[in-house]
Amino acid sequence: MKAEEHSTRTLELEGWKVKLTSYKLGSIYHCTADNVDPGAWIARTHGATREEAENKAIERARELLGRTRKQKL
Repeated sequence: MKAEEHSTRTLELEGWKVKLTSYKLGSIYHCTADNVDPGAWIARTHGATREEAENKAIERARELLGRTRKQKL
């Protein structure tokens, strides 16, 4: 199976930069959310549409990042 309709975008959630990567495998869209700095994987979801998969990843990332405190240097 080959990934199709690959898309990457960066947005800010709960004060963190997050990179969303989505793609289609067969008839299912997959999406991963990872923290741009320091580069940690946050969420991995799937859905019937790209929008559904991305919304699930954003919701999960918001939930997890909302509980994470940023340390001031």
